[in-house]
Amino acid sequence: MLRRLHHTQPESFEFTPANLEWAAGQISKYPAGRQASAVIPLLWRAQEQEGWLSRPAIEYVADLLGMPYIRALEVATFYFMFQLAPVGSLAHVQICGTTSCMICGGEELVKVCREKIANDPFTLSPDGRFSWEEVECLGACANAPMALIGKDYYEDLTAEDLARILDELAAGGLPRPGSAKGRYASEPVTGLTSLTAHETPHDPHNASVSRALAQGDTVKRIDGTEVPNLTPWLGKNAPPKVAAPPKKVRNSPPQAQPAPAETPVVAAKTAAADPSAEAPAGHSTRPEALAAPRGTGADDLKKIKGVGPKIEVLLNSLGIYHFDQVASWTEAELAWIDDNLEGFKGRASRDDWIAQARLLAAGIETEFSSRVDQGDVY
Repeated sequence: MLRRLHHTQPESFEFTPANLEWAAGQISKYPAGRQASAVIPLLWRAQEQEGWLSRPAIEYVADLLGMPYIRALEVATFYFMFQLAPVGSLAHVQICGTTSCMICGGEELVKVCREKIANDPFTLSPDGRFSWEEVECLGACANAPMALIGKDYYEDLTAEDLARILDELAAGGLPRPGSAKGRYASEPVTGLTSLTAHETPHDPHNASVSRALAQGDTVKRIDGTEVPNLTPWLGKNAPPKVAAPPKKVRNSPPQAQPAPAETPVVAAKTAAADPSAEAPAGHSTRPEALAAPRGTGADDLKKIKGVGPKIEVLLNSLGIYHFDQVASWTEAELAWIDDNLEGFKGRASRDDWIAQARLLAAGIETEFSSRVDQGDVY
């Protein structure tokens, strides 16, 4: 099946503070230099935040992980759990269309969706609150036919059951997930033949259904507040801070630019940066400079792959002393740096200094910085 990005995209995306903190915890799971391994959970969190996965969200996650955009796009378009177009603001209904469900009445459930939501899958209802699709096996074959709505399973459904559930959701109600026939789990419809006393006989619902009912919202999306301990693998609550990528705005009208002017080449012998120096005209902008390192002292910029002793001197002469300065560069500022490193033009882009600096500024060691600490890089 061909999967494309939606033709209409939002201007920008950024994680909420809670989700950015959660993302830092996920990144910290992986060894230095392997932060791209967190791409699937971060893409999923972006989808949970917005309801679907837009191009700005995919690129934001790629920037956060220091990945080329194409790699994040490959992941997002490969896995069908990622919705590449807007879905219902209240609920997206997934009807199982695999063998067990189809022979037990799944086609009748599809008819209900066509009648009550929209004739075609991935189409918003007139009020924009619902959408639907047919999916492959959801793993509840014994309780067929079934549907996944939000995060919960609704099983043993008839067409009348699904219609009632959709009406209840639309009215702001809380449909009980689980089996419409009252099964506790996946026991025979005729009743248990073994293990006749489950562990919580006082509770008529299994743990999944009980939690959904206790939460009071079966279609609630994850918002970053569910698990206080964000980094249990580190044995502490607070994950390392991760700098959010610079906000990018799409679909903005192009700005008229003056003709590029020749920019001066910075020599190593420059004594100190002048923070008030005028930025050159054209496509590049000089980054904000510091007159001197902050009180804690300059960071070891040589921990950034591609920055040797000579380049570190050049960067210091430009007023660049700290990882967070590099991490905050915009594309225009990166272009200015690339143009103004005598003998090393293009080095900053080639070695992706910004992505490396974001990790280092967050206190996350990279594979290269670890080698520097061990004395393996001179």
